[in-house]
Amino acid sequence: MQFRLNLPPLTRVLLIVLCGISIVYQVVRLNGWTDPGFLALIPQWALFRPWVYFTATFAEQNLITLLVAAITLFYGGKYLERAWDSREFGKFVLLVTLIPNLIASLLYVLWFAITRDDDAAWTTIQGSVALQAAFLVAFKQLVPEHTVTILKGVAKIRVKHFPSIFLFANTFCGFLLGTDTALVLAWLGFLTSWTYLRFYKTQTDLSSPSTGDVRLRGDASDTFAFAYFWPDVVQPPIAAFADGIYNALVALHVCTPFSAQDVESGNEQATARGEGGLPSLLSPSSRRGGGGKREEAERRRALALKALDQRLHAATVQRQQPVATASANPNPSEGPPSTGEPLPETTRN
Repeated sequence: MQFRLNLPPLTRVLLIVLCGISIVYQVVRLNGWTDPGFLALIPQWALFRPWVYFTATFAEQNLITLLVAAITLFYGGKYLERAWDSREFGKFVLLVTLIPNLIASLLYVLWFAITRDDDAAWTTIQGSVALQAAFLVAFKQLVPEHTVTILKGVAKIRVKHFPSIFLFANTFCGFLLGTDTALVLAWLGFLTSWTYLRFYKTQTDLSSPSTGDVRLRGDASDTFAFAYFWPDVVQPPIAAFADGIYNALVALHVCTPFSAQDVESGNEQATARGEGGLPSLLSPSSRRGGGGKREEAERRRALALKALDQRLHAATVQRQQPVATASANPNPSEGPPSTGEPLPETTRN
């Protein structure tokens, strides 16, 4: 029986690009035929070799990182390309490849300008860490309540927890082991992908009863807010910080504020994705079974209700504050309060 890989076209191309660039990079580096900055990103030379902002993501430095990148593209690319389409998936990959590498290069140049540390200007930036972080953010949007079983049931982790675990691991290793480039790329890949999916990516309205192709811009759902990527304990301060930045960007006309209708449509869209039975994370060709689909839909509804309750509570507190202020400071022009007793009758002259 002939073995056949059932891969979407763009995912197949990206896997070939990954293997090809990584092999060429290792051959060139080990034989000294040319400098590593020909495919990897070195801030000192990047402006003279603009193609490295793309190739650096696929130039893995050893066999282990190459295998991790290949598995990420094989499963993640296959899932996302089928959940969206090849054009949207290609646009997403291009953004989370170029933007993190460009910003990382600028950060290291800035660090060199401040500290005059030559190592910062000659740091080699490479690897698919930003792409891996971006894929996890996309999974958080599409299947946040999907449970992944690890080591035959030894550990079960929901997809919505993967981005924070990934960021924590890269941040910890960055400070402890000195892998600062992975730390920077992980955070930049996370922020780039979340910003694009939250505010800019267009998607079909799954909750619309219309048979037409109704398109929505961004994802205003409560469960895809920035604070919901982190544990419940730290969500309130993170939400306050993120709201402050968001309000500042809206005031500067950088972001368009979400309306109440946008939030409601986003919540309905998230519920529709759960009830619609998107392909399984590890088996994209199949739909989730009825039991798992119902459980995930119920978890989505519970999260949406929790977020709605928090918003209603915050709105109630805001409405009560002006009333309490007005009660504590009555208008002096209105005179003394009435005691309920009739005033004495005055004598007419």
